[in-house]
Amino acid sequence: MRKGVVFPQTEIGADPAVVRDYAQAAESLGYEHLVAYDHVLGANAASRPGWSGFYQHTDMFHEIFILFAYLAAVTQKLELVSGIMILPQRQTVLVAKQAAALDILSGGRLRLGIGIGWNNVEYEALGENFHDRGRRSEEQVEVLRALWTNELVTYEGKWHKITDAGLNPLPVQRPIPIWFGGMAEQVVRRTARLGDGWMPMLSIRPDDEGRATLDRLRGYAREAGRDPSAIGIENIITIADRSPEDWLDEVKGWKELGSTHVSVNTMKAGFKTPDEHIHAIERFRDTIAEV
Repeated sequence: MRKGVVFPQTEIGADPAVVRDYAQAAESLGYEHLVAYDHVLGANAASRPGWSGFYQHTDMFHEIFILFAYLAAVTQKLELVSGIMILPQRQTVLVAKQAAALDILSGGRLRLGIGIGWNNVEYEALGENFHDRGRRSEEQVEVLRALWTNELVTYEGKWHKITDAGLNPLPVQRPIPIWFGGMAEQVVRRTARLGDGWMPMLSIRPDDEGRATLDRLRGYAREAGRDPSAIGIENIITIADRSPEDWLDEVKGWKELGSTHVSVNTMKAGFKTPDEHIHAIERFRDTIAEV
């Protein structure tokens, strides 16, 4: 099982040296990948009575492609993982170009986790349709893979039209791995049909319900004519309000259920400085060393 860290987007701050130091510390501690969450805009909750979103305008998010380009230059081996990029609020061909460039400049270290998101405020501001985002994302995946693997592409779908055109340069990975994020049943089915991997995020545990969900995913994959073992599984372990024994039990549980990747999330644990986040991922590494 490959081990990674969740970049503490909302708590790391804006100092480039601190961002560099965190990524380099994670790499030096032996972590193999870094997962970063994605948001473009934060809504002002004060002007929206009843706001129930996970984040608002006071939560900091570095733009994910720019962040990864910077981290690619200051690390050597760390895989860079969007967890998850909200794909349908972006222009597909532009994402294909940006991802290809990042994959080249990082030496093939990009894994593109995608999802459809929950924040209609971002969709409105970015000029994309919030209501067809799930179905549209499937066509987006087709377009991305076509552009990453062919010198020239001609494609006409419901939402995309490309006439004899292509990216140059093409990425190192052809295609770049695409993992789906989310827990909705439609996402599980979409992953089984189209995904290189699944990122259920924080709403699942390695218990009977988690086992049943993974069994459904693998069943859907077989129905689609795919080998379930070819679909990676990434689980996020949140350390806030939990003991090291809990961390270890959860990692062991996921390994037993066939998880291929696990990442530690140190956000919302009460840390006040970047160094505290680094010390936490060191403790986590030492705690799960036997797994």
